Amino acid sequence: MAITEKNKHNTDNEKGLVFHIIHGSFVDGYGIRTTVFLKGCPLRCAWCCNPEGQASYPELKYTIKDCNNCGRCIDVCPKNAIKVNPLLEKVQIDRKLCDNCGACIGVCYTGSLQYFGTYYTVDELFDIIKKDEQYYRSSGGGVTIGGGEPTFQPDFTYAFMKKCQENYIHVAVDTCGYATTEEQFRILAEANLLLYDLKSLDPNAHTKNTGVSNEIILSNLKMLNGMGKSIIIRIPVIPRLTVTNENMEIIAAFLSRLKSLERVDLLAYHTYGTIKYEQLGRKYKLSTQANIQELTEKTKRIFERYGLNVQLGG
Repeated sequence: MAITEKNKHNTDNEKGLVFHIIHGSFVDGYGIRTTVFLKGCPLRCAWCCNPEGQASYPELKYTIKDCNNCGRCIDVCPKNAIKVNPLLEKVQIDRKLCDNCGACIGVCYTGSLQYFGTYYTVDELFDIIKKDEQYYRSSGGGVTIGGGEPTFQPDFTYAFMKKCQENYIHVAVDTCGYATTEEQFRILAEANLLLYDLKSLDPNAHTKNTGVSNEIILSNLKMLNGMGKSIIIRIPVIPRLTVTNENMEIIAAFLSRLKSLERVDLLAYHTYGTIKYEQLGRKYKLSTQANIQELTEKTKRIFERYGLNVQLGG
């Protein structure tokens, strides 16, 4: 449904769940940008560096180093999910019992307990990003909507995107491409720029490493390419999983046939997100001993042989 004056009030008050906002980003599209990260994603990538963006509801974040063991959270937890670990002399959360009610957050004065995820209306979020408007104008930048997966909150993302565009603010959407409904696809179709993740061309490998097939992702990419959309492909360079010595040429050949492709960004594997797994009470299972820089640079050289415009990093 297109946004008209008749339904504009309702869309402006649509609520979205945001887990992070970065001001002054240089890596999420062209120019200086404000990047908004929305919660909820249909994929479960083995290397995910934003695990707090996977679930579509607010989650309890526990930073153990900030805990002073005061015990106030224990007293207010209605599920008895919080107890003291005598070995650590810190509280411990039983995630199977915790229902993310947030009662403990209200009595945690050190900030050890917080939420991953805050609800904003379209107007509230727009007021935040509009403060950076002068930087967008001077640098050819704008707003980037990422996640998680922004199409996972289709009504809010679409309304927020159109609000920005109506105010002449460039909008990029950072997407995994797994859009299965018309409401989700129209976001990709109407964005000014797509940062399109390509994790694997092999359907079996894609399912194994992300939890979903790549059939819809590749189909949408071909359709958007045919529509002439501005596309930057983002490839996470994960040894043995996304990029191998055997598949580099295959990926390069595929990308070289995309007429709307403006650039390929190679995102080197890192472990910066492991702290977030700890804060969610989860374990980060992936590890690699490969030389990431060497693999990334080799991939870049091969892609450039196919005439592709390649950048290291986003």
